[in-house]
Amino acid sequence: MRVLNNAFDNPLEPEENASMHFAGGIMQYGYQCGMIWGAALAAGAQAYQLYGAGSQAETSAVNASQKVVESFRTCNTHINCSEITELDKSSSNRDLIVYFLIKGGSIGCLRRSAQYAPLALNEIKSAFSEKSMDATSSPVSCAAMLAKKMGLSDMHTVMVSGFAGGIGLCGGACGALGAAIWIISMNNSKKENGKIDFNNPKAIEIIERFLESADYEFECSDIVGRKFENIEDHATYLREGGCSKIIEVLAAESSTGLKT
Repeated sequence: MRVLNNAFDNPLEPEENASMHFAGGIMQYGYQCGMIWGAALAAGAQAYQLYGAGSQAETSAVNASQKVVESFRTCNTHINCSEITELDKSSSNRDLIVYFLIKGGSIGCLRRSAQYAPLALNEIKSAFSEKSMDATSSPVSCAAMLAKKMGLSDMHTVMVSGFAGGIGLCGGACGALGAAIWIISMNNSKKENGKIDFNNPKAIEIIERFLESADYEFECSDIVGRKFENIEDHATYLREGGCSKIIEVLAAESSTGLKT
């Protein structure tokens, strides 16, 4: 995310530091690669720079996020960290040592990041250089709904908009959950001094409450029972009350974390 924001002359240090908790596919759970989450946040930040607050910015952020997801898939075949590294939360210390130290996984991730950053930057620029999409009526994004319920700034609301439908409607790990963890991580960034705490008690509690409310499904397409066809399809689902229980639970849990 830092590379992309610097390219747009829009450095956002607390937001960038908080995005580190997406490493390993959301706190090492193995879902969408952290690079994709970071690129979606950067797309949202640029959408806010161009359009300010509101449905036009949120719609544009989702559209740009669709493009960064597909560019990552094109480069790496898979978008989930576990499919790329064969590691997830259940992996043993031995598995981690073998992958990162013996197999050179750390170097592979750095190379992947160096390859993906310019591609993601081009996709975001391309998305915003196109004729402006017609703004979808609010609510546009489940993640933006969560941010609004929590009273976040307009900028942060637009930044997380691209997480909709599991990032760019791809059906991956819940975008509202990702937004909740990112928000809590921003709140804790000073306490953690820039370190990544994958055992943050509040983040773990949020994941547990989320799973209870989502019938123990993690990915959007499994929770909803399908992938969304387009932004309007997702917006209609939200207007009809879809995922309202999950959003309410995440808002309550995350807001508690912001007060501590």
